[in-house]
Amino acid sequence: MGYTDILYDAKDGISTIIINRPKVLNAFRAETVTEMIEAFHAAWADRTVGVVILTGAGERAFCAGGDQSVREAGGYQGAPARSDLGLDIEELHVVIRDIPKPVIAAVNGWAIGGGNVLQVICDLTIAAETARFGQVGPRVGSVDPGFGTAYLARLVGEKKAREIWYLCRQYSAADALAMGLVNAVVPPDRLMEEARSWAREMLAFSPTALKLAKASFNADTDHIKGIGGLGMSAVALYYGTEEALEGKNAFLDRRKPDFGRFRR
Repeated sequence: MGYTDILYDAKDGISTIIINRPKVLNAFRAETVTEMIEAFHAAWADRTVGVVILTGAGERAFCAGGDQSVREAGGYQGAPARSDLGLDIEELHVVIRDIPKPVIAAVNGWAIGGGNVLQVICDLTIAAETARFGQVGPRVGSVDPGFGTAYLARLVGEKKAREIWYLCRQYSAADALAMGLVNAVVPPDRLMEEARSWAREMLAFSPTALKLAKASFNADTDHIKGIGGLGMSAVALYYGTEEALEGKNAFLDRRKPDFGRFRR
C-alpha cells in the first residue's frame, strides 16, 4: 500500500507508523489522518504484528497537531472526510484505543496540540530528552473536547490538565515524566531502540492477555468517545466563527491574536 504522508513498516512483530511531514513539524492534514487510520487497520489485521510504534519523521517533531495552513471556516480542506471537521481525527483516536495491541508513542520532539493528544491516547509513551509537550487550542481557536481533555485529566489529574489547556504552556520531557504524561525519558539517539525494546518485551507475553488488559483499561473511559463525538460536532461549527478564524489567522500571520473583542 502506498502512502504520501506517512511511512509504514512491519517487521519482527512490530509495526512502525511514522508521520512523514517534517517540513511542517509533522502536522497532520486530512490525508495524513486517513493514512494513519489505514495503517493502524493494516497493523490490526496483520497477525504477525503484536505491538505498534507511532513516531514522527526527523529530529524536531513527533507531531505539531493540525496543519493550520489548510484549515478554513468549514474545517480542514483536502481529502474527503466523514467528519464535519474535514479530517477524521475522532476515528483515528478511536482506532488507536481499539486496536487490540499495545501502541507505543515514541516522541522525538514537539508533541503539541493534536500531536500531544495522539501521544496521550497511545498506551505507552517514551520521550526523547529533547521532547516538548503542550496544548495550543485556545491560542489558535481550537479545542479537543474528547480524549484530549477528559482522558488527559485521568493521566495527570484535573488541576494539571486544566493548566495545560487553559494556559497553553509547554513542558519538557522531564516535566512530562514527573506529571505522569509519559512513561520514560531517554537520550534522543536511544529513542527508537528503547521503544523497540519495550515492544520486544511485550511480544514475549500472551497476546490475548494483553488484548484483554487493554480492553479492560479502555472500558473505564470509553464514555469519553460519546462526549468527543458531540464535542467534535460543536468544534466543526465553532471553526466557522470569526473568533476561531482569528486564532488560526493570527497563527499563520505570526502575530498575537485579538480575542478581546469576542468577550464584549
